[in-house]
Amino acid sequence: MASSLARTLAYGISRQRQSLREISQSEGYFSMRRTPNKQKNSGRTGSGQLRIIGGALRGRKLAVADVQGLRPTTDRVRETVFNWLQFELPQQRCLDLFAGTGALGLEALSRGASEVTLVEQNKVAAGMLAQHAKLLNEQCHGHATSVHADALKWLATASVPAFDIVFVDPPFRSGLATPACQLLQQQQLLHEGSLVYLETEKEWPLEVPDNWQLEREKTAGQVCYRLFTVANEEERA
Repeated sequence: MASSLARTLAYGISRQRQSLREISQSEGYFSMRRTPNKQKNSGRTGSGQLRIIGGALRGRKLAVADVQGLRPTTDRVRETVFNWLQFELPQQRCLDLFAGTGALGLEALSRGASEVTLVEQNKVAAGMLAQHAKLLNEQCHGHATSVHADALKWLATASVPAFDIVFVDPPFRSGLATPACQLLQQQQLLHEGSLVYLETEKEWPLEVPDNWQLEREKTAGQVCYRLFTVANEEERA
């Protein structure tokens, strides 16, 4: 188990370094969080704003951290995703990895999630998420927490109960989707029946644990977004 975890983490970090070297030659790390297709009609309601589209905070506008290229998941994609999840969110524990603007995690909070953990590596973005969480927690039944950390390292060391719903939206073409999915499973951060939302470039080779069952799948431009249900590993063996 320890050696498998070490290999997974080492693979992820190696891929991340390689991707960052490639990205630094063009647009920079955060400019790759969204492709031009995802930036178009991105749900920005003005300079540096994100709009909550449903739930108790519907219509609420939140500031977006001034980080180059940081963009929320589009309104159209979010509407589809939360239509998939509308009956699943109330009173659920949620994890938003690579949270960025917090578009997914804060939307889940607005729609009734009991706990939302937002993990973001960029210090400025994580600080903005902490401000939003403090404000919105007073207006919702749930509670959001911002964590400033590298997502893979956090997954490898987190000592928390399994999550009911997880959002995985890594920087585009960063190579982080595969190790993130592996660590979620290996570290027992999921339970039978957990739901995993995964947003990647459409050419990603769908490398997920064998016991993840694909429930929904759609594409929008260069983006593919999917919803999985986690099955019992023994039943899938």
